[in-house]
Amino acid sequence: MKKLIWIVCGLVCTLKLWASEPVVVGADQLERYLPLIKNKSVGIVTNQSGMVGQLHIVDFLTKIGTRIACVFAPEHGFRGYRDAGAKIYTTTDKQTGLPIRSLFNGDVSKPTAEALADIDIVVFDLQDVGVRYYSYLTTLFRVMEACAENNKPLLILDRPNPNGFYVDGPILDMRYKSMWGILPIPIIHGMTLGELATMINGEHWLANNLQCNLTVITCKNYTHQTKYVVPVPPSPNLPTMRSVYLYPSLVYFEATPISIGRGTEFPFQVYGHPNMLGCTFSFNPESVRGAKNPPLRNFQCQGRDLRTLPSDSALFAEGIDLRYLIDAYWNMHLGSFFFNSFFETLIGVDYVKPMIINGRSAAEIERRWLPDVEKFKQQRKPYLLYPE
Repeated sequence: MKKLIWIVCGLVCTLKLWASEPVVVGADQLERYLPLIKNKSVGIVTNQSGMVGQLHIVDFLTKIGTRIACVFAPEHGFRGYRDAGAKIYTTTDKQTGLPIRSLFNGDVSKPTAEALADIDIVVFDLQDVGVRYYSYLTTLFRVMEACAENNKPLLILDRPNPNGFYVDGPILDMRYKSMWGILPIPIIHGMTLGELATMINGEHWLANNLQCNLTVITCKNYTHQTKYVVPVPPSPNLPTMRSVYLYPSLVYFEATPISIGRGTEFPFQVYGHPNMLGCTFSFNPESVRGAKNPPLRNFQCQGRDLRTLPSDSALFAEGIDLRYLIDAYWNMHLGSFFFNSFFETLIGVDYVKPMIINGRSAAEIERRWLPDVEKFKQQRKPYLLYPE
């Protein structure tokens, strides 16, 4: 028993020491992946978050003579300034002259056989935020599918999950499968994209039992308890870590009349509406880069300012917090008209909306999905690449 205690203590100390070292993302580990792409024609899935030190990965690879055949652009585009949901078009990048092929235009959501024909390997480098309905996960799934169908290897340069320290929310009911949720996983899955890619393969989630030839360059000095601060905003409406942490609790307002601050300097950090009552805080959504025509544009919204919450640790403790949604629902007095059909697509199940309408508390609703959380924690264990 004493020996076991010493082993456990040693492991804890080792993990603490490891966690104290700076995280090294996959893209910064040149010695591990440059030999895999040497003398090959490369297709790369990336955006503004794909940095190697102070250089963008496309600029870096071009500088050292890598043959980049094309860049595949996800939602928000290669440079990352397009509005949420806006179509991304196949074009030529003005800065590099490289062809940009869209993975988000309504018709095409994965690389075509034609686009992959002259490519030897696909490199994937995107900063995710760890939420099921954030579209970069669906993009990963579609890219894996295309690579498997066309016998192309996929190299993932993994990055930490800034919401990777907990699991929360219901597992997606596959009746609501969409671009905003394509896997039977909870809203907050607590995994990196590299881990999820291994799970997609291991659980045979690709169509027709396909398997993707996959290599993951894992992060160094990262655990699932690491509070990782993303160096570049992953999308235009997640500009701060507070917005990243609140995103899993506020996105459901996208399926209601309520604004979550798109068109302001603090999206996903506030919520409000011109008809909300009893509020001392107000904001005015305007047309800005990344939100050209935001909901309630040019209307003064009364609402709540979540930037005043005491600390990020308070957000961690709450996890997905439906109290904001319930607060606005009862304030607006719209009944079932408060929600539109996109709500189930986001939340992923059919029981949350009627529970809110019937006056159930956030705690009661969250207890309903606890079995999903525990089930998924067990299911994901074989695929974790980092200590919990």
